[in-house]
Amino acid sequence: MPNRDLYHEAVKNALIKDGWIITHDPYTIHLGGKDKLYIDLGAERILAEKGAEKIAVEIKTFGSLSVYSDFHVAIGQYMSYQAVLEKHEPDRLLLLALPLFLQEWIENKLLPKLTFEKLSIKVIYYDPVEEEIKIWKI
Repeated sequence: MPNRDLYHEAVKNALIKDGWIITHDPYTIHLGGKDKLYIDLGAERILAEKGAEKIAVEIKTFGSLSVYSDFHVAIGQYMSYQAVLEKHEPDRLLLLALPLFLQEWIENKLLPKLTFEKLSIKVIYYDPVEEEIKIWKI
C-alpha cells in the first residue's frame, strides 16, 4: 500500500463537499503479475445531462525543499499514470491535485507553464485548510 500524501484527507473531503463519491482509496490498477499502480483516489458523480463522470486523482503537496524537484516527480507520475489509465479505463479522467499556493507559480513560471500546456495536464487546486477545491483546470 502506498504512503499517503500530507493532504490526502483534505482533498478527499474537498471532493466529497464538491459532490463526488469516493469509490477507490487508493485507485488500484493491476499491471500484470504482482505489479500494481496506485493513484491516490478514484471518484464518481452522476450528472443528469452527462451521466456518470469518473476521475482518478493524484494528490501532491510539494513539501520538499525544491519546488522544481517536486514538479518533476509530479509530472513524471502524471504522465505514467495517464498512459496506463488510458489503456485500462479510458473514460476516467486523471487529475493532478495541487495546493492552491502553486497556481501562481505554475501559471507565471515558464517551465511549469509550458509543461502543463504541452502535456494538457488536468489540475485541481485545493485549499488544505478549508478542505475545498478552489480551481478546476480541466
